[in-house]
Amino acid sequence: MKRKTFEEDACPVARSLEAVGDTWSVLIVRQAFAGDRRFGEFEKSLGIAKNILTDRLRKLVALGVLEQVPIEGSAHHEYALTGKGRGLYLVLMAIRQWGEGCGGPADYTLVDRRDRKPVRPLAFHAHDGRELGADDMELVPTAEVGKVRRARSTAG
Repeated sequence: MKRKTFEEDACPVARSLEAVGDTWSVLIVRQAFAGDRRFGEFEKSLGIAKNILTDRLRKLVALGVLEQVPIEGSAHHEYALTGKGRGLYLVLMAIRQWGEGCGGPADYTLVDRRDRKPVRPLAFHAHDGRELGADDMELVPTAEVGKVRRARSTAG
């Protein structure tokens, strides 16, 4: 039985999980942010089997999350985050923040490079600056958002 693909799904969550929805892929991206660039570095830091690592690296390259970069003077290559891959930083830090809230110690603290102070937790903010919780938000069809804006502007 062939696994269903979500690459063309209308939902951005489903499409995103198609790209990096397994544990190994997420951890490979995490290690790329931590500075791992070579196959052996990923293998050692993650304790991952070579065949699984090969498969996930190929997938991340095919999806444009990582790119292969030649090593000068060598037949080998390294893996570097692309712009698309760097865009996952916020996602990884949100997952980390959620995990910290679920208990257990953290080995590292996310700090501002400039002043070395811990950064504030990620949060959603309304257009007027209010911090929003899950009960304060809802997903609505994009077309409806435009209708609401137009209705408000003609009512005033």
